[in-house]
Amino acid sequence: MELRQLRYFIAVAEEMHFNRAAERLHIAQPALSQQIQRLERNLKTQLFIRTTRSVEITDTGRVLLEAARRVVAEAERAQSQVELATLGNTGLLRVGFVSSAALSLLPGMVNHMHERLPQVHFQLQENTTERQIQAVLDGTLDVGIVREIEPIDGIRITALKPEALVVAVPESHALAGRPSVSLSELAGEEFVVFPRNQVSRLYDLIAALCIQAGFHIKIAQEAIQFPTILGLVAARTGIAIVPESLRALQIHGLAYLELSDAAAYSQVSLICAEARRDSALVKRFLEAVDIQAPPPSSRESTS
Repeated sequence: MELRQLRYFIAVAEEMHFNRAAERLHIAQPALSQQIQRLERNLKTQLFIRTTRSVEITDTGRVLLEAARRVVAEAERAQSQVELATLGNTGLLRVGFVSSAALSLLPGMVNHMHERLPQVHFQLQENTTERQIQAVLDGTLDVGIVREIEPIDGIRITALKPEALVVAVPESHALAGRPSVSLSELAGEEFVVFPRNQVSRLYDLIAALCIQAGFHIKIAQEAIQFPTILGLVAARTGIAIVPESLRALQIHGLAYLELSDAAAYSQVSLICAEARRDSALVKRFLEAVDIQAPPPSSRESTS
């Protein structure tokens, strides 16, 4: 039983006339009759009672008609879904992201996709850069939004706009009233930082910037989550250097200052497996990244 034969059968059953059904299908009437006869032979049953004046569907034919309509409709739906998926217009995209991306890049990207491609569904997973790299290589993640990544075999990296780093200080801090500060002015301060064994890339970046400014970080407290770090700063346990997107977290007793150092930025990137680089869905997401990535800040434009 072929899908084409089911379509022919449905047309005859609905028209109850072979000539009209042939015209509807844009085929010759003898060819249509031959296909119906072949279908009847394959099923070993009579589907129509034919006379010189009329065509009548049999009881067996009525049973097949109901099933044939379902099969053809499902086949057409499947074909439509495949066509949409081929264009990247439907499907499931598994996206990983570092926590700070949820405050800046991720909402714009996903909303852009939802508005233009409502049939694309997302599975969003917050995770560290290291774990995202492994998930992309394992094939359990399609794309990831990461920080401070260097070339890795099997990984395609798309660099996004650099994100400025800022300093979070208690409102009672001597620097709190200033709009900006240089890294060298933070020498002697105590810092609230990520544990290096869990968020090594951002930790190493900040530590290297401080060394370039002439001092080593003095660690007062460690915390894994950004809100916890900022809460500890507000509690006057130390200061913290964080990505600018964290300004979205307004906590009582906390102030943010810009860093005037030209090198004080974090590189955010999108990663995917080289094997997935031609995926239509991944390409669509890359388009959303291009549209939604924030423009460079005034400091980046002049540096």
